[in-house]
Amino acid sequence: MPDLLIELFSEEIPARMQARAADDLKKLVTNGLVDAGLTYASAAAFSTPRRLTLTIEGMLDASPSLVEERKGPKADAPEKAIEGFLRGAGLTRDQLEERDTPKGKILFAMINKPGRPAAEIVAEVLETTIRNFPWPKSMRWGSGSLRWVRPLHSILCILSAEDGAQTVPLTIDGITAGDTTRGHRFLAPDTITVSSFDDYSAKLKRAFVVLDPAERRDTIWNDATNMAFANGLEVVEDAGLLAEVAGLVEYPVVLMGQIGDDFLGLPPEVLQTSMKEHQKFFSVRNPKSGRIERFVTVANRTTADDGATILAGNEKVLSARLSDAKFFWENDLRIAQSEAGMQTWVDRLSNVTFHNKLGTQAELISRMEALAGELAPMVGADAEEARAAARFAKADLSSEMVYEFPELQGLMGSYYAKAAGKSDAIAAAAQDHYAPLGPSDDVPTAPVSIAVALAEKIDKLTGFWAIDEKPTGSKDPFALRRAALGVIRILVENDVSMKLRDTILEHLSQAPAPAAGSAEDTAENLLSFLHDRLKVYLKDQGVRHDIIDACISSSDGAPAGATDGNDDLTLLVKRAKALSETLKTDDGENLIQGFKRANNILSQAEDADGVEYSFGADIKFAETEEERALFAALDTAEAQIKPAMEAQDFGTAMSAMASLRGPIDAFFDAVQVNSDNATVRRNRLNLLSRIRTICSSVADLTKIDG
Repeated sequence: MPDLLIELFSEEIPARMQARAADDLKKLVTNGLVDAGLTYASAAAFSTPRRLTLTIEGMLDASPSLVEERKGPKADAPEKAIEGFLRGAGLTRDQLEERDTPKGKILFAMINKPGRPAAEIVAEVLETTIRNFPWPKSMRWGSGSLRWVRPLHSILCILSAEDGAQTVPLTIDGITAGDTTRGHRFLAPDTITVSSFDDYSAKLKRAFVVLDPAERRDTIWNDATNMAFANGLEVVEDAGLLAEVAGLVEYPVVLMGQIGDDFLGLPPEVLQTSMKEHQKFFSVRNPKSGRIERFVTVANRTTADDGATILAGNEKVLSARLSDAKFFWENDLRIAQSEAGMQTWVDRLSNVTFHNKLGTQAELISRMEALAGELAPMVGADAEEARAAARFAKADLSSEMVYEFPELQGLMGSYYAKAAGKSDAIAAAAQDHYAPLGPSDDVPTAPVSIAVALAEKIDKLTGFWAIDEKPTGSKDPFALRRAALGVIRILVENDVSMKLRDTILEHLSQAPAPAAGSAEDTAENLLSFLHDRLKVYLKDQGVRHDIIDACISSSDGAPAGATDGNDDLTLLVKRAKALSETLKTDDGENLIQGFKRANNILSQAEDADGVEYSFGADIKFAETEEERALFAALDTAEAQIKPAMEAQDFGTAMSAMASLRGPIDAFFDAVQVNSDNATVRRNRLNLLSRIRTICSSVADLTKIDG
């Protein structure tokens, strides 16, 4: 069984495309081979800046011979129909089989498909793969029609077995497949002839090419961290940068350089961002001071002077880049510390549009300021401090540093707020109010930061709902799903109880554009959207969607004695988690069946009788011990559930509800609800109504699946 080796050798492939391209090469070729009947034992793909490589082991040397059965027309069909079938099958009339079927005599063709040699199939599959390769961007060069990410120089394609290697015959746009490749562009540019994957990878390594990107990443990281450790420093981790740099070199050589003393006073984040964005340098930090003091760069070659010339050039370019950053920093500090201070930047934002229907950034800030002040008492923050924090939270958007490095927004605001003499809470809110940006990000925990972060997200949600710009399908250009999840996580993870419906309605009245429809409808629609995101949030924590539905429905228009409405997301989560835990017990699971049986009997009787059995159950009409026991159990449960729900002690309430399982089961085992005695029947139906009312005060169990 031969092994297959493919290499597509080109000009430099952008680092961001390499991993996906290697996966695509493996998928397209292996799928094509299997579809053609060539199975294999294993496959692996690799990438470097100049090559995509695929190795397949244990492949069949030919596709198997097959016999295809093809059903034709009836035996007495018109001659033209039979002739057409014969042409398609490539057979003559005497080669057809005639079989009796329930539909009469039918003609069948047995078509022999002989196997094909592996080389022939590989050539077809590889040509199709190359001509239809899914590059995000591709180009043509010369006079050919072939498109590739960068000009394709050569194709290596060999089948190797114990008796030697065979080159697959293939030519694409003048490029003929062979058994040769080239080593490192500068260190070993000569042609290399190979006979197998092991031979290929070994010769490439001797020619200064590390084929496996994982090995290049490990080499870079190990050399960088060892070099930093030897100097009492540490490399700042950055997995994305590491993967990118590993895609820029075939033979990584790690070098550590100096940062000029003039720039060591810059915020470490500024140094790190500037070096990463402009020059793909790793930052090297002093663990004692937290300062970024050096950098690591990765060269693509060894040099006679051990990289001294490369480092000198990099340090010179870095100095120019950091001179710009230092200018931005000092100029921004001068403004922040001036008499007008950060208000200068806030005023400039009146000329920056946030959204054409929602006004400018300055108007957004004004709305955030008002809302943060209203939310402050609910989260334990000082209202004046929360308003001030909201006023300056986005001021750094006008700064020169954030204009140059937008990813530093918020962080620079915190630096400038401290420089301007603002409180630590205001400075922290400038950085924290964007959080959380992702599901794994920490949420703000300081009261002022919570108030401003909530104000920013609630304003965004109510504003875009007011102008009817909601997420649709996979489209969410304003990141409203992220904002909704942010509101949920901030409230729940900080245990903040808040009536969101009232907050949304009040803020809708402040919106620059009138709501599309009534404010009440808009608020309900937005609340429904938050509930949907809440289901996603709780699903990740193991709480089923029907459980949160049960809690939402019970809160919405809940009976007397129920908890707050469904707009208090923190309470909803507590109820849902308590109900989820209850339903994991035998009593909780079986209670659902008893409740649904009671509800079904009651609903059918109410529909049939045209009345509502919602009051009047009296123990004096009970005829059995099981009935009397159920009356007592309902009295006990109601006495426990009502105060527990009012105290938001959902665990106690759920346990009291689950305790009804035994008495309800016993009641149904012993009692016929629809008694011939009308008084007894009515009393028993009103007793079932008590079951429904008491359980519904905890959760709408009709929403529970199963």
